[in-house]
Parts: sequence; structure tokens; C-alpha cells
Amino acid sequence: MASNPERRAALIDAGVEVLAREGARGLTYRAVDAEAGVPVGTASNYFTDRADLLRQIDTRLHVRLAPDPDVVAELMTRPKDRSLVAAFMHDLMARATRDRTGYLALMELRLEATRRPELLASYTKSVRGDLEEAMEFHRTAGLPGGDESVTVLYLAMLGLLLEHLTLPGVLEGVLPGVGVPDGLVERIVATVLREGPEGGEARGT
Repeated sequence: MASNPERRAALIDAGVEVLAREGARGLTYRAVDAEAGVPVGTASNYFTDRADLLRQIDTRLHVRLAPDPDVVAELMTRPKDRSLVAAFMHDLMARATRDRTGYLALMELRLEATRRPELLASYTKSVRGDLEEAMEFHRTAGLPGGDESVTVLYLAMLGLLLEHLTLPGVLEGVLPGVGVPDGLVERIVATVLREGPEGGEARGT
């Protein structure tokens, strides 16, 4: 198995492009070689099979789509209130918009996992790990809302990302006067983290 890390990274990024554009059925070694601009047969020297390629794409996307540590550090200097949670959700949306291809590839991975039992377990573990990490970050950072709030935010933002990146026209004008996607992000956060009866932020369990 070839071990050139730069070539491997380039092939994986090429795989992301193919996966997002053509779907899992179009993710062949030949397509990856063509996208990466390398000789036919190169990808087969770096991945044992398509499942291995898909798993490495998943790993790569976790790095590629991760929050910028400098952005997180700046946000954490702000008051730990609902507006800060909204700022984190806006950052998530901005990252998705900048790397639409990466998020579309993540969605394709979800679909392919339903067809391939060997991917279902590993991808479920990967995504569950992301959710648990978000819960831990929320608790450690002292942000309003508990695990329940984080879970509902996760589900709501996942739905917004899906619509905005695939069928954006579905949401245009659905709530008069609410912009897409930023206005909807604000509505999601305000709905999940309602003001408590004494003016504080309501906290989930």
C-alpha cells in the first residue's frame, strides 16, 4: 500500500468531489484518479477497497469541516448567553456554505451507510461521537441549555443544512420577513433556548 501522505490527501479530496457530485455509485477508483489528475490505477494503490476509501473520506471531512480554533477562541471571549450559541450556529452555517461540497459528501456518506452494513457501524460511531463532543463542549463552556437543548439544536440545524444546501427554494419566503439561512438560524436558537420565566435562559436536562 502506497504511503505518500500528500498524494493520499489529494486522492481523498478528489474522492470528496466525486462523491458530492456523482454520489456513491460514481465513486470509482478511475473517477478519483481522473478528478485528482493522476495516472489510472493510482487510487487502487492507496485504498484497499471502496469501503476503505469511504471511511478515509469520513475521517478527512472531520478535519476539513472542523471549526477554526481561532474563531472558537474569539467567540469564547463573549458572554455565555443565547447570542453566543447563535454565533456558533452561524459559524456552522458559514462553514457549510463555504464548503458545500464537503457537506454534500457527508450527506452521501449517510445514504451509503444505509446500504453497507460495514459502513453503518463506523459512521454511526463517528456521528454519535460528534454529537457527544458537542454536548461536552456545551457543558464545559457553560453555555445555556443542557444536553436536551444541544440535541434539539443538532436536529434542527441538520434539517436546515439539508434544505439550504440541496433545495434552498423550499425555505425562501416560508416565514415572511425571516431571511434564509441567517434568520432561520436565529429562530431555531430562540425557539430551542427560550427565555426562562425569570429572564434567564431556559435550560434543558
